[in-house]
Parts: sequence; C-alpha cells; structure tokens
Amino acid sequence: MPADAPPSATRHRPAVAAPRIRQVVLKVHSRCNLACDYCYVYQHADQDWRARPRVMGPGTVRRVADRLAAHVARHGTDRLRVVLHGGEPLLAGLTVLDRTVRTLRAAMPSGVMVDVAMQTNGLLLDEAALDLCHTHGIDVGVSVDGDRAANDRHRRHADGRGSFDEVAAALRLLSRPEHQARYAGLLCTVDLANDPIAVYEGLREFDPPRLDLLLPHGNWTAPPPGRHPDDPATPYADWLIAVFDRWYAETPRRTGIRLFESVIALLLGGRSGTQALGAAEPDVMTIETDGTIEGTDTLKTTTASAMRTGFDVFRHSIDEALRHPSLAGRPTGTAALAPACRACPVVDVCGGGLYAHRFRDGAGFVHPSVYCRDLLRLIGHVRTVVTADLAALRRRVTAASVPTPAAQP
Repeated sequence: MPADAPPSATRHRPAVAAPRIRQVVLKVHSRCNLACDYCYVYQHADQDWRARPRVMGPGTVRRVADRLAAHVARHGTDRLRVVLHGGEPLLAGLTVLDRTVRTLRAAMPSGVMVDVAMQTNGLLLDEAALDLCHTHGIDVGVSVDGDRAANDRHRRHADGRGSFDEVAAALRLLSRPEHQARYAGLLCTVDLANDPIAVYEGLREFDPPRLDLLLPHGNWTAPPPGRHPDDPATPYADWLIAVFDRWYAETPRRTGIRLFESVIALLLGGRSGTQALGAAEPDVMTIETDGTIEGTDTLKTTTASAMRTGFDVFRHSIDEALRHPSLAGRPTGTAALAPACRACPVVDVCGGGLYAHRFRDGAGFVHPSVYCRDLLRLIGHVRTVVTADLAALRRRVTAASVPTPAAQP
C-alpha cells in the first residue's frame, strides 16, 4: 500500500518502526509586519521566501492535510502538533486561519488529536484573534525580548519604530484570566548587550506560564554576536547563569524556563523539552506557503540550500520527504556528533547542541556547537547547584528518619 494512500485505507494499519513526524511548522504567511534584524527567515542565507506566495492557499492546505492524515494513519500516531507560523501568521487573516485548522482536523483519521499552536509577534493579537484561538484551542506563544530597551533593540518596524508598546498591549490582553488557558508563553532571543536580570524581570511582568530563552543563531562560519570561536570566554553561559540563579532561587517560581528545565531533566535521566539539547531525533517538519516540505527552519541560517529537499506536498508523501538529510535521513545519536562531542562528559545533556549551530561551510555539521564552551559551563553550573540541593535533601530525609531518643525519667 503506498505511503500516501487515503486515511480510510490505512486507518487500521499497524504502526511501523520508521521515522515519523510529531510536529509540523506550517508557514501560513510568508511575510512579516516587523523587520527584526536577527530574523532567521529574512536576514540569513536562505532567501527563498521572496519567491513564495504570501498566504498558503486553500488547495495547498487541503493537500497538506491529506498528506499528514496518510502519515499519521500509516504510523499509528494518535497525536500531532501543528504550529501556525510565518512570517507572521496573523497576517493571513482570521478567515484563513479558521479554514486551515478546520481542514487539518477534518482530514485526520478517527481518534487522532491535532494540537494547534501559533507563534506570533503579537502586533495583531486582539479579542477577535483570541476568540478564534478559544474556538479551536490554539495555544499562543509570543515573541518579545524583555523590557522596552531590550525588545526595541532588534524587534522593530521597517521604519525603525520599536514594537514594545504594541506587543505589551497584546500580552496584557493575553494574560487576562479569561484568556490564560490559551497563553503558551514567551520566546526571547538572548542579546549580550541586554542586562539578563532586567530582561528576566521584564518578561516576568507579563505573567508567562513559560519562557523560552534562545541563543541567537550562528555557526562556525558565521559566529553569533560576541561568540568568537577561539575565545575561551563564555559570555552566553554567564548571561544565562545570572538568569538561572535568580529563577532557581525563587519560591514559588512564577514561570518555567524551558532551557533550564531541560538541563535539569537530562541531568536526572529525563527527556529534553527543546531541540537545543539532548540529541533528540529530528521529528519536526516545516511546510512553506507553496507546499514545499523542509526540515527544521533554523537551517535557513547555514546555507541557501540547506533547507531545500526537492519535496512538496503535491508530488510527495511525508514519508518520502523524511528520507532527506535535513530531516530523518540525517545521522542521529552519537553517529551525528563530532569525536570531541562523543568524548565529552556532558554529551548526554548537551547532545551536541542545536543542529544548525554545528555547521561549518564546506565541512557540514559534524562539529561541536559554536556555543560548545557556553553549554559546557552552563550545564556544569546547573549540575553543581542541583547536586548540592539533592545532597541537602538527602541529609534532611536521613535526619527525619532517625528515631528520637526516649526521654529519661
């Protein structure tokens, strides 16, 4: 039976031991109403967005839905996550977003849950947009880089105006009690020029349930700001450790921070909640507005061709596309790591770092992360803090279990 057979024909097919997709980044709109100077879509090597339709058309959405339905049926998957993305997804308009979600869910085999999220800059997030999110159970993540000074350093309009006032108004709306169920969290890109504690406190003012602190995209050929490959300094670790120490000491904690929670989980033998750590197998696929199938879109920061698979939803099944080296066809686990990574004492936590950050022009991805020294220092610091806490807890438990001597007459 072909991989792209209709769902009704494959619904009862047993699961097969083959790569599968658990998250799809759906580029419903290919343009943005901000001009952030660090944007990995518009400001890096891959400029294919220029030739793509602005909006994903209904025919493309139907084809995406059919391909995903065939894929989940073939693999016996009962849950799929779809992230509405861009560009800025709200530029597609609420009618398009409503139709897209309905089409995706209607195509799925019986019993398959489609969790929908949206990553937005917040500028168009209003009551009408949130009504749609409540209707479809869409979880909303908002990109903001901290307080006004930190955010407006990079997240600006094309004419140079800052975006803080607009996004702050959207976040005040999103954090209201009636909308909190749809509030997924905030995404912040680290900038060494910003004070880490001021950034953390600025983000916390919006009462997010979770924060994502992202290292700016870079690699060995195009290093990120302040990260000189031959310099033993660890500026990004120093920045993150300042936030970690403040966050970890809070009782109770008012928000989660995915990066820190993932480091702790991995140190304790658990699983990572981020692609940036833990050597997770690639299970994220990007589908562009024209139906092109690509891997994780952070690869846009490496070369102009790293994302190009040659596959699209009109001619190929999801399983065919998965064979490409930018998706599940690439080496995983220790086979994907540089010799220095395989010998590293924190490899089980770091996992080599984000795949795109390992790139070197002409030599591919079999290198440590360009953030190797920072990751080593951050993980070591978290391990020291958590180990001390566990030791103190064991002492308290031991002391509490020792019987109290009986009082003498």
